[in-house]
Amino acid sequence: MAVISDVHGNLPALQAVLGDIAARGCDAMVNLGDLVSGPLWPAETLSLLMETPALTIRGNHERQLLDPVERMGESDRVAHAALGPDQLAWIAALPAQARLDGEVLLLHGTPGSDVGYLVERVDPAGARAARPDEVAADLDGINASVVLCGHTHVPRALRLDDGRLCVNPGSVGLPAFRGRHPHPHVMQSGTPAARYAMLRRDRGVWQAQLLEVDYDPAPAVDRARRRGFDPWADALRDGMLPA
Repeated sequence: MAVISDVHGNLPALQAVLGDIAARGCDAMVNLGDLVSGPLWPAETLSLLMETPALTIRGNHERQLLDPVERMGESDRVAHAALGPDQLAWIAALPAQARLDGEVLLLHGTPGSDVGYLVERVDPAGARAARPDEVAADLDGINASVVLCGHTHVPRALRLDDGRLCVNPGSVGLPAFRGRHPHPHVMQSGTPAARYAMLRRDRGVWQAQLLEVDYDPAPAVDRARRRGFDPWADALRDGMLPA
């Protein structure tokens, strides 16, 4: 099973990932949201996602794309202006969470928030990997063998003490961003490559493979720069943001 998340309208990155998935072969695909928000190719990307068979949930940016325009952030306003009524209706129908075969739980953030970080934490010193006990506390009462999450754009797989597997596939389309809450921090994968994950069950035990796919980010960098999204351009080019 292929797991993608946080495409953010990066059409060439998505095309590269879908090509890699097809070459590897898989029996299913899931998409954890944040599909098109940003200055890249929102309408074209959503058209491709709408025709690609996948169990898709909404992220915080899908929720925000349905807000009144005056309440949207800049990246959502740019995407909203490019989308057609049918595309917005498709987004509105997406669920916030989903289950696959009863034992795989799809989230964008955490069980309680689509802007929460499940397998990362933010301290005054910055972002770090979450400890298994911290993740277990967030998943208290959650009955699932696998928990899939996105939002942080950082690929990570974590096995809890009780055997549950938590996987963030990283971001297909935006490898770094700055956050403000609860402390200023940077989330970054350190490479401009597109990221996704492949899951398989081997003798009853789920395993995750975190994958990166090289593509040419130059058109996305140029598009972001021309539209005044310089931090996006830096992130797309380098996979990280300057200190």
